Amino acid sequence: MVVPESTMSTLPESVLEPDKKRPIPWVRLVVGLAVLGLAIYAPLYLTPSDNQTLSRVLYIAGAAMGLNLLTGFNGQISIGHGAFFGIGAFTTGILVVDHGWPLELTIPVGALIAAVVGVLIGFPALRVRGLYLALITLGLAVLFPRVASKYVDGLGGVALLQPSSQDRSSLIEGLDADQYQYYLTLFVVAILFILAWNVVRSRTGRAMISTRDQELAAQSVGINTSFTKVTTFALSAAFAGVAGSLSVMVNGVADATNPLIYFQLSIEFLIAVVIGGSATILGPLIGAAVLVLIQEQTTDLIEGKEILAPTVLGVALILIVYILPEGVVGGYRRLSGYAQRRWKARGTSPPPGPTNATTTPEPT
Repeated sequence: MVVPESTMSTLPESVLEPDKKRPIPWVRLVVGLAVLGLAIYAPLYLTPSDNQTLSRVLYIAGAAMGLNLLTGFNGQISIGHGAFFGIGAFTTGILVVDHGWPLELTIPVGALIAAVVGVLIGFPALRVRGLYLALITLGLAVLFPRVASKYVDGLGGVALLQPSSQDRSSLIEGLDADQYQYYLTLFVVAILFILAWNVVRSRTGRAMISTRDQELAAQSVGINTSFTKVTTFALSAAFAGVAGSLSVMVNGVADATNPLIYFQLSIEFLIAVVIGGSATILGPLIGAAVLVLIQEQTTDLIEGKEILAPTVLGVALILIVYILPEGVVGGYRRLSGYAQRRWKARGTSPPPGPTNATTTPEPT
């Protein structure tokens, strides 16, 4: 079969040159295995408080990854993902407290309900973009606690649901509750990141990126940009819903008593994406870790003056963004590219790396 030249330009290099093998990224493989080993063994030697902090990093990373799919890869700005997070949290809280469900079984239900709401928000969002879409999603984050307060009757008649310690206990003999909660969170969030990695590398991912970069051009080659946007919105919301369900496992509460709590969470997810690096796979995880670390350190630094914590956090984040405007992953790529240019200038061949490849770089 003869492939037209215009079509060949869109085919993957593995199709055009099937005999060409990509070099094995040994450095990434070794580092990845080392990090995985550390992630598996660290909770066995850390305190329950430290394990809870690590679990918090993970579920924030999961929600930030969902936002990254929508904003980083698809180009739709959202400041309302805290609402989808809250939907997952209250779905788990209601099913566990009021209906006696095992907490683990509520996680896919929370994801499904959040995805349905994401579709309902995604269709109206087709008519707006940019700052207008951001304002709509902002309203969703601010509105959610009021809706929850009206329809959820928790402890003391307020929108507060607390599963018992028995509901959050370990199902694996030999693991403490905090260790089990961490491993469950790690397992679920790892699935989310693997799913995101596969989506970005698939035809759906290419449609998302094309819609973000050149929507009219994408439409002209047959991409259904409306379907892509709504689907991405639903998937992104599902990620946040899963993170909300996991937060109930880790923190033991679904809380809507603070009218700004889910707006603040939405901002935290966005900050994690910006710090780690937008439109990257590892960025949300790195950004979540940096965000939680800064929050922990600033809280300890100004203990007794909690009102100053947001100010100190804001200053620290501004400095990070000023130094690394493309995020940590973007900064690494820039530094790697600079180092390889220096090696080339000296007449030596640089070691294999992401900027040395002749193929289109894969998402990090």
